[in-house]
Amino acid sequence: MDYKTLPKLPERSENSNKGTFGKILNVSGSEYMTGAAYLSSLSALKIGAGYVELASHENALKVTASLTPEIVLAPVSQIPEIIKNSTVLLIGCGLSTTSKAVNLFKNTIKLAKDLPTVIDADGLNILSENNVELPTNTILTPHPKEASRLLNCSLDEVLSDMEQSAKKISEKYNCVTVLKSHNTIVTSQDGQIYYNKTGNSALAKAGSGDVLAGIIAGLLAQKMNNFDAAVLGVYLHGLAGDFAKEDLTAYSVLATDTVRYIPYAIKFLLTKNI
Repeated sequence: MDYKTLPKLPERSENSNKGTFGKILNVSGSEYMTGAAYLSSLSALKIGAGYVELASHENALKVTASLTPEIVLAPVSQIPEIIKNSTVLLIGCGLSTTSKAVNLFKNTIKLAKDLPTVIDADGLNILSENNVELPTNTILTPHPKEASRLLNCSLDEVLSDMEQSAKKISEKYNCVTVLKSHNTIVTSQDGQIYYNKTGNSALAKAGSGDVLAGIIAGLLAQKMNNFDAAVLGVYLHGLAGDFAKEDLTAYSVLATDTVRYIPYAIKFLLTKNI
């Protein structure tokens, strides 16, 4: 699938406000993993979401506040109220796997009900060890090691057949799966499949997955369906990495650079009338 057959970018009505483009509750970050909360929140805004509220540990909130004024901040105690007015849940980036994090994950997922949900990173690790009923509209974004935990199999088994592994996750968890690699695979529970061709080794850096999770959540917030949001998100994330590599080299691209190049990836599709 090249750009000509990609899902279309969400429409941007001029008669709109921040609520038009969705409100994301991002439950990410922890005491010693603060960057993931910032990166996932910022990338969701950069892709076009109207509003992102980050519920996290005090350390993550302080770091995010020091880096940008655009993200709304809240303690995790406010999640039950915030989620009532949210249109998308993003959870797991840098969350940690402490007992507190496990309880936070379980309780938040229960509140999500049928809210479109993206689960990444530590959220996946918690899910792999706990019996949790997921919202109907869920996207899981594992790398191969996380996939092996979700399937309770070896890493070699996942790597030997990435497509089949992605399909098994979609079937087991009734979700859209984004199995990340140099050619990321997106599968749905009803058999749809997409192989991504954008991206490069510059994206093999800490924080890159957080950016991708935020991008997908941001597209969901703009009312894309789960599979299309995952496909377009993976494509744009990889393309942003490609543009960043051209200017900065594959050695020097950071996750924050990938966020900065999201507009260039969007502009590319806009010039192609996608």
